[in-house]
Amino acid sequence: MKKFSLLFFALITALILAACGDSSAATDKDTVKVKIGVNGSDGIQWPILQEKAAKEGIEIELVEFADYTLPNNALAQGDIDLNAFQHLSFLSQYVKESGNDIVPIGSTMFAPLGVYSEKIKDINEIKKGDKIAIPDDPANQARALRLLESAKLITLSDDFGLFGDPTGIVENPLNLDIIPMVAQQTPRVLPDVAASIINNGVAGQAGFSPGEDPIYREAGEDESIYPYVNLIAARGEDKDNEAYLRIVELYQEEDIQKAISEDTKGGSSLVILTQEQLDETFENLLK
Repeated sequence: MKKFSLLFFALITALILAACGDSSAATDKDTVKVKIGVNGSDGIQWPILQEKAAKEGIEIELVEFADYTLPNNALAQGDIDLNAFQHLSFLSQYVKESGNDIVPIGSTMFAPLGVYSEKIKDINEIKKGDKIAIPDDPANQARALRLLESAKLITLSDDFGLFGDPTGIVENPLNLDIIPMVAQQTPRVLPDVAASIINNGVAGQAGFSPGEDPIYREAGEDESIYPYVNLIAARGEDKDNEAYLRIVELYQEEDIQKAISEDTKGGSSLVILTQEQLDETFENLLK
């Protein structure tokens, strides 16, 4: 009788362990793994997003890229599933030049461009002949020049558009030396220039507070900012993927909004555009 009890106990234990094993296997099988390409993964929103997604069976792996030229190529080639590093204007320029089918599937934040300096405290202190560094990619170069125009330092041509360059400057009363360069270099040249226009993400990586350190920065609260709203992008064939769209929804929740504002000290804010607004803006930029 004792032997029978031991055998019965062993059998029950084996069945329980097997059931646990099957459950674990089912869990692994049901988990959706998503690789998201980012430019700097230290934003406080990412661990929050990863934790929330994991509770819904979505395992997010962040893949960090060192510059702006790589994440879209990686997405187009299938090395990653999504990316989240650019605004609509930048993506439209990439798609026009590459022909790759990458589309916005959700908005994230608006990150104003800022003017930073180690030499002056106010934009009005810029003087004749000063050097100003700006990002050299077409979308952000034009955006930086518009920022200088808003500060009344230069005047741009009427047909400057969203992808103009310094040849579109029609008035430069201070004869400023405007120097386009790779975006990641703009903080590094601060000792050598009067001021540098730096993307929010790059500024954060360089140790600046985008909400506190700029001596001048972009403003905008209407449709004029739509081309510069950051986004989550996917391959065209994946635009309706349920897991990807759920990641967008989780990103747009209030806790992420609060985290972004705290992390940037008010320098960036969550902006939620409808898919219709995204598509319309994107299509207009592609024309």
